[in-house]
Amino acid sequence: MIRDNEIIRRIRQGDKGQFESLFRSSYVSLVRYAKTIIQDHDTAEEIVQDLFFRLWQDRQKIKIESSLNGYLFRAVHNRCLHWLSHSRVVDKHAREMVYRETEMTESPLDIIQYNELQQKIAKVIEKLPERCGQIFCMNRFEGLRYTEIAEKLSVSVKTVEANMGRALKEFRKALK
Repeated sequence: MIRDNEIIRRIRQGDKGQFESLFRSSYVSLVRYAKTIIQDHDTAEEIVQDLFFRLWQDRQKIKIESSLNGYLFRAVHNRCLHWLSHSRVVDKHAREMVYRETEMTESPLDIIQYNELQQKIAKVIEKLPERCGQIFCMNRFEGLRYTEIAEKLSVSVKTVEANMGRALKEFRKALK
């Protein structure tokens, strides 16, 4: 049986066979685990597939201190939590939009422009790096201050500021 260090070394070197072997041996159990958190099979599969895609894409940067299996399950766990957090923000935003639409009397043009703006915002958030989008959503949609975000994510306030700056720059470009 090949040790985790050897598997990681081979994958770093671009060994597709080793990567496929890891994928085949881990995929079903990782999807099953993700489904216990997400409660949706298709989304669970998407999360695991994206993990493996990113793992292959960033294979030369892999730094796994614990067991490979532990790393994969922790990565799936974190991605599921991020997905749940993002879903809550999207749901909250959708509810706010419905509320606004029922409370306000807007012209059809206003409604169209508002919907187009919401679509643009969603596209920009989707294009942001995962951490950057998460920080932006926590600040703008959940109303958290930079210090609160830094505490929750275990990062520095400077990291939060840098990510917010990056997100706002992307929004300025997209919404010109």
